[in-house]
Amino acid sequence: MTTATLPYRVTPARVLRSEWHKLWTLRSTWINLAVTSLLTAAMGVGLGAAYDGSGEGGMDAVMFALLGTQFATINLGVLGILATAGEYSTGQIRATMTAVPRRLPVLWSKAAVLAAVILPLTLATNLLTFPLAQSFLNGTDLSASLGDPGVLRALAGNAAGLTLLAVLALGIGALLRSVPTAIGAFIGLVMILPEVLAMLPYAFVDDAVRYFPGKALEALTTAQPQPGAASSPGASLLAMLLWTATILTVAATVLRHKDV
Repeated sequence: MTTATLPYRVTPARVLRSEWHKLWTLRSTWINLAVTSLLTAAMGVGLGAAYDGSGEGGMDAVMFALLGTQFATINLGVLGILATAGEYSTGQIRATMTAVPRRLPVLWSKAAVLAAVILPLTLATNLLTFPLAQSFLNGTDLSASLGDPGVLRALAGNAAGLTLLAVLALGIGALLRSVPTAIGAFIGLVMILPEVLAMLPYAFVDDAVRYFPGKALEALTTAQPQPGAASSPGASLLAMLLWTATILTVAATVLRHKDV
């Protein structure tokens, strides 16, 4: 390779910079992230203002404030899917893989960039939403503060869980290469399949369902252990890491051996 061609050499840093540029220059990225934060905060404030203090549900204080996570799960999952399957739908993936013929650096860079964006955003949103919701909950059974045991861990755990779900969705998008199909598969895995399996009258199935991504996220979002939740936040986080790593590995294998 001559000196003249060195400026055009593909390096991990340049692939990362390219994926960062692609993600942030899409208007849908800004809209998705803004809507996710606003919905999470608005739902936390709205529920806090409407709470009558009856305490009938025995809800965890952090889980209650972050019920908007249900919207965030879908929004961020769609963002992850668009980062991969969206390129297949537009045909841009051909140019991407031509520029980076080794392929796998593209997948790893997309995952790293997505995680680097979502983790701080969701953590900041959680740290804002919880105190806002608590401003309406003083004197109720759901009253809590950031310094209470488990609260900061739950807020950070929720952010980590949402980040892993988004990266998992990115892997599904890379694997299925179709935006509608990938969204359906993501929703099915996270929200529908665990509920269907939970209806089966087998104890081992019930135990396994607790470690599905959506259920593990619920366990990560509670400051205090809840009945029926996964055994511990650490086990739930490990389960989510394994789910995400497995799907990314399968997607990487397909990417290496299948034409774009």
